[in-house]
Amino acid sequence: MAVLTAVTATACSTSSSSDSKGSGSTSGASGSGSGKKIEVVAAENFWGSIATQLGGDRVHVSSIISNPDTDPHDYEPKAADARTVAGARYAIVNGVGYDAWADKLLAANPAGARTELKVGDLLGVKEGGNPHRWYAPDDVHKVIEKITDDYKKADPADAAYFDQRRTAYETKDLAPYTKLISEMKSKYAGTPIGASESIVTPLAEGLGLKMLTPESFLDAMSEGTDPTAKDKATIDEQIKNKQIKVYIYNSQNSTPDVQAQVKEAKDAGIPVATVTETLAPADAAFQQWQTTQLQGIEAALAKAAGR
Repeated sequence: MAVLTAVTATACSTSSSSDSKGSGSTSGASGSGSGKKIEVVAAENFWGSIATQLGGDRVHVSSIISNPDTDPHDYEPKAADARTVAGARYAIVNGVGYDAWADKLLAANPAGARTELKVGDLLGVKEGGNPHRWYAPDDVHKVIEKITDDYKKADPADAAYFDQRRTAYETKDLAPYTKLISEMKSKYAGTPIGASESIVTPLAEGLGLKMLTPESFLDAMSEGTDPTAKDKATIDEQIKNKQIKVYIYNSQNSTPDVQAQVKEAKDAGIPVATVTETLAPADAAFQQWQTTQLQGIEAALAKAAGR
């Protein structure tokens, strides 16, 4: 394995190291134990958590966005972030306009030996598409495969180790998440729901739920623009007439409009569930975070169905 440039900077308060954040419980093969690690930087900690678990003791991952109070859309990189990027051999960014600041950070800190994974490009999601791919179960598995392949190319001597890490992660650590998605889809596919923003859409599609909230409203809330009066009136009508059975909202982006809809849903007896933009708590592993949220959504669906 090539010797990598060490990251000498102390990470800023919104950065996290794989030594302490999102490490999960994946176990498996022991590698060569050379102590030389692939330096990895992830723009967001949801991808960083997965990268950490797939890499084991052969990688060191720094996630730039790890504070649940930080909005990834409009984050302003710090000098420490630039130093982290400059010292990384592998970079993971979400793309699709979600973290344009990360693209600028990479461009401003070029490194010839660095490999870059832009998730949106990998998945064929074009500009203007829904960027929240970590909420799309099938896409998560594709990213897992790609990260593993990139690790093997960066460190061919440990290829078997990375294959075993991936197998352990998919079959053990991620298994409850995968099983729960399958069970929920089997039980509740077709259930009409409402949501606060487009972050919920990929998950709804993965669960087979029917999204009734106007897409224009979902996009506006995700992008921080004002929704139209027409869209708000449509949602009010959907809640009043109980056309939606469950309402799901992003608690990290709870605007006055969203708060009003949550109250309306609860007053109408419609079960409400929450999701978050990034790992919550910040030290949770990806699968723990997602499974907990899925359980909350499942409870809301079960209540709505009278089960």
